[in-house]
Amino acid sequence: MHILPHRVRRKLRAVAAAVLGLVLFWFLLIALLPYRRELRDALPAGAPPGNPQFSRDMAGLYGSPLVPGNQIDTLLNGDEIFAAMLHEISTAERSVTFETYIYWSGEIADRFCDALIARAQAGVRVKVLIDWIGGLPMADDLLDRMHEGGVELRMFRPMRPRTLSRLNNRTHRKILVIDGQTGFIGGVGIADQWRGQARDPSEWRDTHYRVRGPVVALMQNAFAHNWVEASGEVLRGPDFFPQLEHAGSVPVQMIKSNTGSRNEIHLMLMTALASAQQHIRISTPYFVPDKVAVAQLLAARERGVEVDLLLAGAHTDSWLVRRVSRLPWRRLLDAGVRIHEYAPTFLHAKLVLIDEDWASIGSANFDERSFRLNDEANLNVHDRAFVRQQIRIFEGDMARARQVTSSDLDRMSWLDHAQNMILGVLRPHL
Repeated sequence: MHILPHRVRRKLRAVAAAVLGLVLFWFLLIALLPYRRELRDALPAGAPPGNPQFSRDMAGLYGSPLVPGNQIDTLLNGDEIFAAMLHEISTAERSVTFETYIYWSGEIADRFCDALIARAQAGVRVKVLIDWIGGLPMADDLLDRMHEGGVELRMFRPMRPRTLSRLNNRTHRKILVIDGQTGFIGGVGIADQWRGQARDPSEWRDTHYRVRGPVVALMQNAFAHNWVEASGEVLRGPDFFPQLEHAGSVPVQMIKSNTGSRNEIHLMLMTALASAQQHIRISTPYFVPDKVAVAQLLAARERGVEVDLLLAGAHTDSWLVRRVSRLPWRRLLDAGVRIHEYAPTFLHAKLVLIDEDWASIGSANFDERSFRLNDEANLNVHDRAFVRQQIRIFEGDMARARQVTSSDLDRMSWLDHAQNMILGVLRPHL
């Protein structure tokens, strides 16, 4: 029996619906608003990367101290990358921790699923963290197989009432750690699009890195930080954090960005750009810089620094990003920045090189989403031999790219320019 009259109940339902709508709108508004900007102007020039002061500045300001004694192996394209990752998983004796943004369905997804299950059933502690948005295309049977096979699988920030305010903050990290001793980091996702050797548009171009040495503990830390949010478990003990000996001679700094903290990736990259004396080289699939990043590149050109940007071309997985990325091109080209669009396939490799002394490798793109919204993880490498190797790879990719000219922009219609400016409102969320 209803105590309240029908008219009153209807009004109460309308009020409740309105309140619920306002609450949801507020949460979504918070989720979609980008985080604050610490920097409002380009940084003045600092110590060059070959100067010990640069290393001290970076270690004092961002992330970890500079960790000596590491070895980094460069892996080019899916066939080499996946083979190395699957091999290391197969040798795991104590633990496998794996955090990724993309895990889709297909042959390579099945192979990773089988490999992870095999180690879990052998008694290895296997923990997998997949971003909820990035993992949406993943088939349910893969999830079921992992759960049933003993893999501890969590989805990072699924849509829940408590996560609505952070729904736009995703983990974009790509970190795999085996026995706490061998790590992988870079740009590759678990999907068939990365298979092959970047020979045609069906085989994406990417770079990943295998890491051994003391810095692997900090890569594990990046995984553990998000794992505790997703699972409530704090990773401890020698299975995850063993004693690590020197494995090489490469000094490395670990940088990670976390939701709600300072924009470490953005601040670090701007500091690095401000240190350049000779040459800045940036490879990124998504070039959507904020005003500060554009100003930093222009300031480098005023100092006489050469700047080469290697971007995804016609082969891309986001036409919207490609459109918006053109907004600062005119100013950059007029200042003498060289822009190259990779031609053979989708370029997904992420790399920042400063002179011949410093490299940043990992998951971060040169865009506002990586600067301000995503959880990212990069390694900063202070080693001339490694940087020179990356320069050779960069120049090899650049040889397969088409250089953009001002006449390319002149051929764009006023409607194209207007559409790009309107779409630019979405820039922080692309």
